[in-house]
Amino acid sequence: MTIMYHEGNRRLQDQFDSRPIADRLEEKLTRTVFTADDKTFIESAIYFFMSTADAEGRPDCSFKGGAPGFVRVTAESELAFPDYDGNGMFKSLGNLLVNPNVGLLFIDLHERPRRLRVNGTAAVLREDPLLGETVGAQLIVRVTARAIFPNCPRYIPKMQLAEPSAYVPQPGTDPVEPAWKGFDIFKGFVHPRQPTKR
Repeated sequence: MTIMYHEGNRRLQDQFDSRPIADRLEEKLTRTVFTADDKTFIESAIYFFMSTADAEGRPDCSFKGGAPGFVRVTAESELAFPDYDGNGMFKSLGNLLVNPNVGLLFIDLHERPRRLRVNGTAAVLREDPLLGETVGAQLIVRVTARAIFPNCPRYIPKMQLAEPSAYVPQPGTDPVEPAWKGFDIFKGFVHPRQPTKR
């Protein structure tokens, strides 16, 4: 076991004779502390993907988005991001309450192809100093990194951002409600929006 590989990884590495490059990638690129470049990349992100699993190991993957700076590197091995009002299922964050292991994928489809992965453990916090500083946040998630590493960007297409989401919380404005919350099939079932910083 290393911070990157377990027996399953090793079995396939050995079948494909890729253990030497896998070990070299871990040795040269994997870290447990964010670099200044990592911090700049993460804090400029307008989205990332998050993988979680429940207590039985059943996986879930979700998209998290916001304005640049919605994810912050808060310590040498820690980042934090807000949970905004959503559909109320709490699939990902609920998983974190029973299994704190998490994988984050930051990806740049716009400027230059780039991926950064952060694997670690997460805490979901309803009482956190960042709540008072983060417009629209109902919870804060803090992730302690176990492994930080880039990924080969060769298959990332280059795309353009047409427009940012109208639903991203903005200072001094009321949140925009999604149309689905007004559909007849959901009337009487939609949970109230939690009070947050405006």
